[in-house]
Amino acid sequence: MALPAVARTDVSERARRHVTRRVMPFLFLLYIIAYVDRINVGFAGLQMTGDLGFSDEVFGFGSGIFFVGYVLLGIPGAVLVEKWSARKAIAATMLVWGCVASSTGFIHTAPQFYAMRFALGVTEAGFFPGLITYLGHWYRPQDRAKAVAMFMAAIPVSKTIAAPLSAFLMQAHWLGLAGWRWLLILEGAPAVVFGVVTWLYLTDRPHQAGWLPPDERTWLMSEIETAETRATAGQPMPLLRALCHRDVLLLCGAYFGGTVGDYGLGLWLPIMLQRLGHLTIFRTALLSAIPALVSVPVMLAGAWHSDRTGERRWHAALPRWIAGVALAWLALEAAGVPLALVLFTIATCGIMASYGSLWAMPTSFLGAAAAAASIGMINSFGNLGGFAGPYLIGWFSNRTGAFSGGTWTMVAGLFFSGLCAVLVRMRAARR
Repeated sequence: MALPAVARTDVSERARRHVTRRVMPFLFLLYIIAYVDRINVGFAGLQMTGDLGFSDEVFGFGSGIFFVGYVLLGIPGAVLVEKWSARKAIAATMLVWGCVASSTGFIHTAPQFYAMRFALGVTEAGFFPGLITYLGHWYRPQDRAKAVAMFMAAIPVSKTIAAPLSAFLMQAHWLGLAGWRWLLILEGAPAVVFGVVTWLYLTDRPHQAGWLPPDERTWLMSEIETAETRATAGQPMPLLRALCHRDVLLLCGAYFGGTVGDYGLGLWLPIMLQRLGHLTIFRTALLSAIPALVSVPVMLAGAWHSDRTGERRWHAALPRWIAGVALAWLALEAAGVPLALVLFTIATCGIMASYGSLWAMPTSFLGAAAAAASIGMINSFGNLGGFAGPYLIGWFSNRTGAFSGGTWTMVAGLFFSGLCAVLVRMRAARR
C-alpha cells in the first residue's frame, strides 16, 4: 500500500537528513585530507625551491605532473566503486597515497620530485571520481548539486586549514630536517590513518545501511532505483558509447578549463602573493587562506540555488566567467597586495561555485555504470588542466620574469570551461 503524500514527505526528509549526517561529514573530512596532500607542495615551495635550487619551471612541472599520473587510473577507480566496493576501493587508495605523500618529504633532486608527484597522482587517481560515484548511491539527482557542493566545500576549507598549519610546520627544524620536509611528511600521515577508518565506517549501498530505519531505507532504495531507471529510459548506453557521448566530452572540456584556473591559482597563489608584496612566509600563508575561506558560503549558495531551480548549465558557466574577468583584471593592472587579494578571492569564489552544478550533470542523463565510467573520464581528462595551469605559469615566469602570461592562461581556461558547460544539452533536474 502506497504511503500518503504527507507520510512520504516525512520519510524523505528524515532519510535525507539521516544520510547527510552519517555520510557527508566523513566524506568531507576525507576530501580535506586528499586536497591538503595535493596542494601542500604550493606552501612547501616557499622554502623547497630555495633549498633544492629549483627554478620556477622545475617547480611548476613537478607540481603539475601529479595530474599526468592522475589520468591513468581515474576511470578504473570510479568503476571499482560502482562494481566492487566503495569502502574497500577508497580505503585502499588512501593507504597507498598516504605513504607516497609522506615519502615526498625526503626528496633531494628534481627527478625525485617529478617521480614522487607522478606517483602521488597515480595512487590518488581513483579517489575523487570514486567519491562522486558514491554520492550517486545515496542522493537523488535533484539533491546532488547541493550534496556535491557540501562535499567539495572541503576544497576551500582545506586551503584555509593548510595555510596556517603549513606556516607553523615550516618553522620547524626537528631532527635536522627543514620545515618544508616536515610539512610533507606529517600531512601525508592522516591518509593512512583514515584509510583504515574508512574500511570500518563506510556503507556501500542503502540496502546495507543498518543504521537507517526500515522505512527510510526502503524509501531511499526506491528513489535511487527510480532515478536510475529514468536516466536509462529509452537510451541504454554501453560504456564505450557513454565515453564518446557529446555531453560527456563537453563536461571533460568544462572540467579541464576549470582545473587550469583552479590548480594554477591554488598552487601558485602563495608564491605570487609573496613576490608581489615581499611578504614573510608566515604572513603569506595566512593571507592565502582568505580567498578559500570566503568561497565556502558562495559555493554552497550556488549549489542550493541550482538544486532549487533545477538549472545546471548556467550555474556552472557564469561563475567561471566571473573568475576569468577577475584574473584578466589582475593581468592588465599592476596591483598591490590588497587589490590582488580581492581579485584572487573573486576568482576563487567563481571557480568553486560552479563545481556542484557541474558534477550533478553526468548522473542526471547516464545510468549507473555509464555514469561511473564517464565521471572517471571527466575527472581524468579534466585534471590534465591541473598539469597545464601550474606548469605554464612556471614556464612563463621563467622566461619573462612575470606571472602575467600564466595569468592569461588561467583566464583562457576559465572562459573555455564556461563555454563548454553552457553547450551541454541535458534535461533540467526534477525539483
